[in-house]
Amino acid sequence: MAHTPADTPATSGLQLVTGSPLPFLLHDVQAARAAEKAALGLHPPHALMQRAGHAVARLAQALAPHAHRIHVWAGPGNNGGDGLVAARLLRANGRSVAVSLVSDTSRLPPDAAQALCEAQAAGVPIEPWSGASPDADLHVDALLGLGAHRAPTGALAQAIQALNAQSSPILAVDLPSGLNADTGVPLGDDAVRAQDTLALLSLKPGCHTGQGRDHAGTVWLDRLGVNAGSPTAWLSGPPHTTDRPHASHKGSFGDVAVVGGAPGMAGAAWLAARAALAAGAGRVYACLLDENAAQWDMQRPELMARSVGWLSATPAVLAASTVVCGCGGGARVREALPPLLTHAGRLVLDADALNAVAADTALATLLARRAGRGLDTLLTPHPLEAARLLHTTAAQVQQDRLSATRQLAAQFGTTVLLKGSGTVIAAPGQIPCINATGNARLATAGTGDVLAGWCGGLWAQAPERRAAEVAIAAAWLHGHAADTASAGMGGQLRVLQADDLVRAMAGQTER
Repeated sequence: MAHTPADTPATSGLQLVTGSPLPFLLHDVQAARAAEKAALGLHPPHALMQRAGHAVARLAQALAPHAHRIHVWAGPGNNGGDGLVAARLLRANGRSVAVSLVSDTSRLPPDAAQALCEAQAAGVPIEPWSGASPDADLHVDALLGLGAHRAPTGALAQAIQALNAQSSPILAVDLPSGLNADTGVPLGDDAVRAQDTLALLSLKPGCHTGQGRDHAGTVWLDRLGVNAGSPTAWLSGPPHTTDRPHASHKGSFGDVAVVGGAPGMAGAAWLAARAALAAGAGRVYACLLDENAAQWDMQRPELMARSVGWLSATPAVLAASTVVCGCGGGARVREALPPLLTHAGRLVLDADALNAVAADTALATLLARRAGRGLDTLLTPHPLEAARLLHTTAAQVQQDRLSATRQLAAQFGTTVLLKGSGTVIAAPGQIPCINATGNARLATAGTGDVLAGWCGGLWAQAPERRAAEVAIAAAWLHGHAADTASAGMGGQLRVLQADDLVRAMAGQTER
């Protein structure tokens, strides 16, 4: 159902990551450092930095083929050395290049010191940064790399501020300076906002989740001929699609029951139900917790209502069901949860169902016991709901989205889909996945209900699938619909309303 990264040869060569139809492996700082150390032991001194500088120079010229002036901002480590090599090569190719050096040259690492000497010998204008804002057609950010682990201060912080004030595009080397490579959170008040980022040797998770996506811009990769080894996470690709057999009927594709819609919130349940139907479930039932609400959807009369009494169905009936619970559930959802947590064969918990579990230790215990009884569960929290389950704050969750998702998955023995920029999917014993699609057009009411319903609709058709596979596929389609929705509107669509999102997702799965 979902593409996973395959082992591929570690070739030198540029790959576009953002918008790619391929999945990619991600490596955190520790894994990237280990790979870099191993590679350095297999190559002559300075060879890896030469490759990196060549990659930066090639991409700079491809991104700005008509740039007359290119300015390189070189910092105190090997990231700065990569920038110095690129500056020398760009000058050799006839570009007007200058370098602002924001470091103590006497303390440069050996490879960076050699790169400085070679650039000076080649006649590259190199000056200590004076605090000015140099004018250029393209800026190359080579200030800080993997070695940065605290907030930039002094001249480095001021240089980042000056770089962000430029009107010309910025190409970041390996990752935007001042960004945490693992979490996507700025290390302090200042982090470069680049239009493009060239990851070297491996992709870093922080460029693909949280604030990192805004800072990194379009991400490229050159692995420099190095196999980076075991990944920390992976970046999703589009799901596999299969044709439905002609000899099928609605019973072939499973039933979904949506439990939610407390007084004043019936719309959330109907949105989830519409999404489950559009995802391809054979039959979809809405079990509204507000008995006084309309028991039909005028826009989708094929959706069927079930009475609240359905929750007392036999264990066998619940065990055969795919249930999406919590969308607009309000406080009433607590009463619905015990039989579902105990017996539902496939259970997606969203919104108020998650809040109820967070507030009730008995419900939390029932949830944690499901895995031991062979029952699969998918939690789809946003950061605040995840924080309630973890008894922390949303800000703390956002500080390390990967860690928070893994922690939740381990705590309850479930698959967890943490929504947000760079949605994270984690399950016990599995390498977590970061979703590669989506944008701020999804920041509107009801889009989370659509995602939960879509998960249920996919799962009902393939009950043998694990929750993580369903979640990865649904998240990719959900985000991709937002990425492509405004293509026919000149990119002017700022918000994708939830019901329109259902139609957009249905349209892309039918092509």
